[in-house]
Amino acid sequence: MHPEVQSEKPGLCPECGMNLVPTAKKKVDRIEHDKHVGHKTSSFLMKFWIALALTIPIFFYSEIAMTVFKIQAPKFVGSEYVLLALGSIVFFYCGLIFLTSAYRELKARLPGMMTLISIAVIAAYLYSVFSILSGAKHDLLFELSSLITIMLLGHWVEMKSVQGAQGALKELSKLLPDTAEIIRGDKTKLVPLADLKVGDVVLVKPGSKVPADGKVTEGRSDVNESILTGESKPAAKRAGDGVIAGSINGEGSLKVEVDSIGEKTFLSGVRRLVADAQASKSRLQVLSDRAAFYLTVIAIFAGGMTFIVWLLARSGIAVATERLVSVLVITCPHALGLAVPLVAAISTTMAARHGLLIRQRVALEGARKVDTVLFDKTGTLTKGEFGVSAIVATSGVTENQALKTAASVNSHSEHPLARAMVKEAENRRIKLAVIKNFRSLPGKGAKARIENSEVSVGNENILKENHISFSDEHQNKINALSKQGKTVIHAIADGKLLGSIALADIIREESREAVRSLKQAGLKTAMITGDSEDVAAWVSKELGLDEYFAKVMPSEKADKVKLLQGKGKKVAMVGDGVNDAPALAQADLGIAIGAGTNVAIESAGIILVKNDPRDIPKIFNLSRLTYNKMMQNLFWATGYNVVAIPLAAGVLAPKGIILQPWLAAVFMSLSTVIVAINALLLRRQML
Repeated sequence: MHPEVQSEKPGLCPECGMNLVPTAKKKVDRIEHDKHVGHKTSSFLMKFWIALALTIPIFFYSEIAMTVFKIQAPKFVGSEYVLLALGSIVFFYCGLIFLTSAYRELKARLPGMMTLISIAVIAAYLYSVFSILSGAKHDLLFELSSLITIMLLGHWVEMKSVQGAQGALKELSKLLPDTAEIIRGDKTKLVPLADLKVGDVVLVKPGSKVPADGKVTEGRSDVNESILTGESKPAAKRAGDGVIAGSINGEGSLKVEVDSIGEKTFLSGVRRLVADAQASKSRLQVLSDRAAFYLTVIAIFAGGMTFIVWLLARSGIAVATERLVSVLVITCPHALGLAVPLVAAISTTMAARHGLLIRQRVALEGARKVDTVLFDKTGTLTKGEFGVSAIVATSGVTENQALKTAASVNSHSEHPLARAMVKEAENRRIKLAVIKNFRSLPGKGAKARIENSEVSVGNENILKENHISFSDEHQNKINALSKQGKTVIHAIADGKLLGSIALADIIREESREAVRSLKQAGLKTAMITGDSEDVAAWVSKELGLDEYFAKVMPSEKADKVKLLQGKGKKVAMVGDGVNDAPALAQADLGIAIGAGTNVAIESAGIILVKNDPRDIPKIFNLSRLTYNKMMQNLFWATGYNVVAIPLAAGVLAPKGIILQPWLAAVFMSLSTVIVAINALLLRRQML
């Protein structure tokens, strides 16, 4: 790829997989991308069969048939002109796609594979026309027709590989149903998907697809979101839960109020991100494009020198032209140009299937160099909501009894701590008691009557008000919980302490697995939080983190990333909030969780669809797999040309080894197919 137009190159043709060529329009000040008109898989296959059918009779009249296979077809008056006509059909009809593509490459000043093929077939055709019309006995019609035939076949095989690699993105387009069932009063009406509006309530029947993003207003069901989020286990949905367009409903019926349609849906966002990622370039891809450009220049120079040397050796213009054609064909940089883009396309679609959205290819490529993962605590490592972490009951009272009393009083409160205790009671299937005379106590807690007992639930101010003192054992346990940064609430009935309940931001079980996996992979882990030193120390110890930063103001988060980078660390920052955006942008790799804000997502290179830190190790694994596969392909494509050019030029001709143009075409096509197959093997890798 030419350095001057590097930034404007739009990527791969969706049909044939070749690099699209940008062409500038004179009347408008912008770049328009040539769509490679005519590059259809079926077109290549049809032209291959036509070229093959015409090449067979040409073969029986060729010198190769006579000298190698001792076959000589009967000649008749004008037979050479019939062969020229057959060769012309192959050249002008079957080979036209190579000629027009070469024209576009040269017009864009980006000579590449098509330019080399075109120079080769034009040279072979013009020499054959001159030879036949001048009455000479030597022509290159078989070399010409076999070259075009093999190139068409090889390109068709490669196109099928490219289409398979990009198939996941096309499949995303098929996830949405064609119609939706809108509820109108007591009836339902089937309408086209395009007629849906925000606020409509749709009926999603068992086994059908959700037509748009929205919230469940009625019903219960398990919804399969695996193709969108990578989560294999169906997600339980009930009133108030969100659903994603394209997901598949289970056995229950759901009524869903639409809140996003069209391009604003989650599915459209996934498609857009995947498409953007496939259009973007990694550093290795830029390198391979530049290498392919210079290889084209080298091939033209080497072909020209080969032609001149064989002429000077008095081998004749026919032999010199054969060598020229062989060099140009075998040096085609198609394998080199395909080596990285095909792997990148596969890795991007693989990532989407596993709940990872790659916004920038450079981000995925650079992930393998990361050695430190810095987590934001709240909402990432923790749930961002209070939960009961411990219950210290007094003598003669069970944990459930103490919790039942506290949760019963708090069932009438909307305080986050109160809701956490009620939720814990529900999880333990504790039936709450009926309360009377509920009264909130600002700065202290709450009070109510349960049966004949006066019950108070609250902080240490409640203890002072009721003149409650702890035993030494109870006091030690409370002190230990407080040092962990947990909030302790006490339950008192008729002036007697029933127990103390410790609440804290709940650590995700997924976080423990994620940190463990990252450490097994040899990465350091760290945490950043605005919470106190006690809270940070406790969470860090619970998860086994290597380092933590406490009492960090939002504006200081990016500075902590710089601090780690100043120590020579390659840092990946994981966050979900607006105040994480500067740190995500500062980090070597920004990872935003899908439940986060749009600001955080726009600042990140990779997005986790699910709010699950266990997906983070997949990023580094995919990065390493992708890089290794790219390097394998680059090594093969480059090494192949180092050997191929001298061989095609005829360095072994003194030993009787001559590489005919048709055989050069076989080797070139085979090299491209090998690169494509090696790239496709990436699909079988586990993340």
